[in-house]
Amino acid sequence: MPSTASVWRRSVTLRVLIAGSVLGVAAHASPATDLFRAAADEVARDYYGWSAADLDTLTRKYRAVLDERCAAQTETCPYGTAREVLTQLFTELGDAHTSVRDPDAARRLDEISRNLPVQRSGVRVVRVDGGLLVVSVIPGSPAAEAGLQARDVLTTVNGQAAGRRGLENAAVGPNEFTKLEREWETLAVTVRRAGAADVALSLRTTTLAPRDEPTLAWAGTDGQVAVVTIPSFLPADSADLFLKRVQEAQARGARGLVVDLRFNSGGGLNQCVAAASIFAPVTYRMQFRWGAQTMLGLNGGVPRRPPAPGTPPPATRVWSGPAAVLVGPDTASCAEVFAYYGQQAGVPAVGEVTRGVCNSGVTFEALPDGGLLTVTVLRGFLTETQPLPERVTPDVVAPLDVAALTTTGRDTTLEAALGALRAPAALSPAPP
Repeated sequence: MPSTASVWRRSVTLRVLIAGSVLGVAAHASPATDLFRAAADEVARDYYGWSAADLDTLTRKYRAVLDERCAAQTETCPYGTAREVLTQLFTELGDAHTSVRDPDAARRLDEISRNLPVQRSGVRVVRVDGGLLVVSVIPGSPAAEAGLQARDVLTTVNGQAAGRRGLENAAVGPNEFTKLEREWETLAVTVRRAGAADVALSLRTTTLAPRDEPTLAWAGTDGQVAVVTIPSFLPADSADLFLKRVQEAQARGARGLVVDLRFNSGGGLNQCVAAASIFAPVTYRMQFRWGAQTMLGLNGGVPRRPPAPGTPPPATRVWSGPAAVLVGPDTASCAEVFAYYGQQAGVPAVGEVTRGVCNSGVTFEALPDGGLLTVTVLRGFLTETQPLPERVTPDVVAPLDVAALTTTGRDTTLEAALGALRAPAALSPAPP
């Protein structure tokens, strides 16, 4: 979800959002109607996305749906009913950035944003067919001590099927796994690894940071291609941590760079713009309901106001060697912004078409149930008249073959990227 405090009209922290008031909404007939009114009023006031739907008509339509569903409960209709109806409304609106989140999701977002210590095992997972794919393991964590590795698959958790089975989601997905980590001291997991029989493990939990930082690994026939994985752009120091990994790779003589964003769902827009500027200056233009703003990312640093027109580009840049960016269906929001500006600099995107939404940004608002509303408040542009695309189309199509990953250990997308490494284009002045 691209978002940045520097462009919010009402700049507030997640701590205030989650512990705050009910947005000034007076008591109504039920918790459900309170929640619906609060969310609908915020969207009506602030929405500035790309949807052409009639928001007023949709709001009236789904308020009638809510009234019908709450008719038998009057003053006791629960928050959950409103969240279901609001989800239907926003689905019909057709803007994936505008959504309502329950209190658990709001709490997780707050934990990551403020880096609050939480109970976890140290493993980050995503849902794939056959289980939960391990995409990173924190060094020294219980998961690392238990022997878990990236590319392992957890097929069951506490006796329940995990991940996905064909077209159906299994009982335990990433969110359910996180919840179990918070509630259990030890998780019973079944682990599948390439070339080995399934193994049952006891996975201990302990107090750890809630977020996973960018990591550096090595690939290529000579082991000299740096692979930097960025899990998320939510933390306010994401770009700085990424820059440090890139500089570490340079110090160790990396001949190429692959940036893995396949499981990055976005975060702070300023962090994505800053990180993408290791390849070339990034000029990101935003349009709001009340005006416009431009920010410049330069050499991996926090974005700032653009220089005066005609100012020459910097003489150097952070990375000028061969590079590629890995993307997939789980790459979303400002992670797509990074990939797109990489493409603009001549760095190929490798993988699959991304999820969206690359061309807009959001703000967060507290809701009466302790949850959050994300509202699209800005549209993103490459030039003054050319919008950013909704999603990123890879230059090299190379889907992740989960079967190959879990049976032979081959990462087909990474293999394709190693063959597609290209140096960024020559520096040119950023548009005024």
